[in-house]
Amino acid sequence: MTDYELEQSMEIEALEAILMEDFKEIHSSESGLNTSNKCFQINISPQEDELDESTTTPVQLALIFAHTEKYPDEPPLLSTKSLRGIPSEDLRILKEKLQQEAAENLGMAMVYTLFTSAQEWLSERFCQKDSTEDLEEEAAKDEIVVPHGEPVTVDTFLVWRERFEAELALERAKLMPESALSATKEKRLTGRQWFESGRAKGTAAVAEESDEEDEEDIDFDDDDFEDDEDDMLEHYLAEKSDSSSHSSRRMS
Repeated sequence: MTDYELEQSMEIEALEAILMEDFKEIHSSESGLNTSNKCFQINISPQEDELDESTTTPVQLALIFAHTEKYPDEPPLLSTKSLRGIPSEDLRILKEKLQQEAAENLGMAMVYTLFTSAQEWLSERFCQKDSTEDLEEEAAKDEIVVPHGEPVTVDTFLVWRERFEAELALERAKLMPESALSATKEKRLTGRQWFESGRAKGTAAVAEESDEEDEEDIDFDDDDFEDDEDDMLEHYLAEKSDSSSHSSRRMS
């Protein structure tokens, strides 16, 4: 045989230990319940993680209950009361919800289960709206496009294009020696050929002939320059010698 009084007494002790100051016994005349049994009140606020710590609790309700003779094999007597900011219609909806859950949990101590269900309902009903509004505000902020930099005009575009083309020409000029060095030995000019072709006259001659030499890469070998310098020196000394001979003949 079930000892209902013992089970009820053990449940009250457990609720006092868990809920502490939020749990208290009240007089039956304050409960709104049609009973002379002991009545108890649990003050319920939304879950802490749903609240802004900088504000006070926006809503709060009281869950009032009393054990019946054969509880928990029959549901407890229940009532809800607003302690702060809860409309009467919402209280009616909550009470119906709790009565249905009590009927589904017959045979076991259920008051704490009803407490957690009421707290979740309170958080969803009165805190979810604020969270949704915050998310909508954040989404609206993300959609705002903040312009960066200067607006593009015809003049600024022309200046940019001129600078871009100059940088591109510079990069191409830097690449020329590398492509020249990659040429094969057969395509290279000797120092004499380079000298006689007029390329030693300056960078202007190189610029004029660059279009004609696109199809053939030209490279210069240090060994070629060393050999041709000797050839040019011998050529110069021979001409100098001939000139000296002519001068000597004229004098004689």
